[in-house]
Amino acid sequence: MIASLRGACIDISGSSIVVDVGGVGYAVTVTPAHALTIRLGSEVSLRTALIVRDDEFALFGFESADALRVFDLLRSVSGVGPKSAMGVLAVMSPAEVAAAVGAENDAAFRKVSGIGPKTAKLIVVALAGKLVSFEHADASAPVSGAHPAAADVIEALVGLGWKDDAATSAVDDAIAANPNAASLGAQALLRAALGTLRPSGAAR
Repeated sequence: MIASLRGACIDISGSSIVVDVGGVGYAVTVTPAHALTIRLGSEVSLRTALIVRDDEFALFGFESADALRVFDLLRSVSGVGPKSAMGVLAVMSPAEVAAAVGAENDAAFRKVSGIGPKTAKLIVVALAGKLVSFEHADASAPVSGAHPAAADVIEALVGLGWKDDAATSAVDDAIAANPNAASLGAQALLRAALGTLRPSGAAR
């Protein structure tokens, strides 16, 4: 079982990265927003889940233990595979997943590619009461919390060197300036937020 990886990132392609650990390159699938925070040659530290199937071994990587736990819980739901679970985490933070389950808001999950109405309802029912510890993790995020990808984009900006308050304000501004913000994916929202930032907002 490969539970974590630490090493240099030697390749990035979409949401797939390759981490060199002691001369061995591990291909790892991460969320798009997570991939955007990683630079070639930089050291990365990931919590990982190894999925073994008859025809393949696949590694999925996460920035935090919370994200990994939510990934595992999502996969425990009938009809939710690893790709669908990653799809959920690509647009929702662990706290937002918990909030949607707590509010019985299956519509939040229907927005994820590959998850239909039946599976969305099953997620809400199957995970009821299992995500309480994640519900208030993003309580400090104001306006940006209304967008499902906001938390991931804020984390991406912080990973790129921006301060927490500058990153949150940039995402808020990007959402406020775009009438179609609700339809933006994580990468599009990140690009929009970067367009509102100035170099002075970066952490030193």
